Amino acid sequence: MTAVEIRDTLEADFEAILALNEAEEQQTSAMDLVRLQHLHGLSGYHRVAVADGCIAGFLLAMPSGAPYANDNFQWFIDHVGNFMYIDRIVVGADFSGLGIGSALYRNLFSEARTRGLSTITCEYNIVPPNAASAAFHDKFGFHELGTQWVAGGSKRVSLQAATIWKDS
Repeated sequence: MTAVEIRDTLEADFEAILALNEAEEQQTSAMDLVRLQHLHGLSGYHRVAVADGCIAGFLLAMPSGAPYANDNFQWFIDHVGNFMYIDRIVVGADFSGLGIGSALYRNLFSEARTRGLSTITCEYNIVPPNAASAAFHDKFGFHELGTQWVAGGSKRVSLQAATIWKDS
């Protein structure tokens, strides 16, 4: 098993993050350097997973109080209250199956618990379907709160939430 280090994101990581994001743009969304810098500045959690000296994945999440203009984030503002919103998680194809996504989620849940939060939110595509994401989120106790069409009606997302238990 490859050792994985989860650490805060540095600006020096941005080039690798952009390359990872570009490879998964269909499942997440486009992001250039200016957008990444903006999201990084708004984030309440932005960490990378490092394996074999490489940025193997990243997770970017926003606290509910962030001034983030995003339809899905706004839906959670309107329906949930205090939460941490997973804007995107990407794991490089070369590192698939090593548990990196799970390690990032466990780290996020631990950080949210430390901050006294009780809810993590996210969305994933249901049109077109993203069965792998659905199975992954089920494993972490996410459940659907609603759905909505986004990206000019080209994608339908499942709006998900998971409860963070203080003793878990």
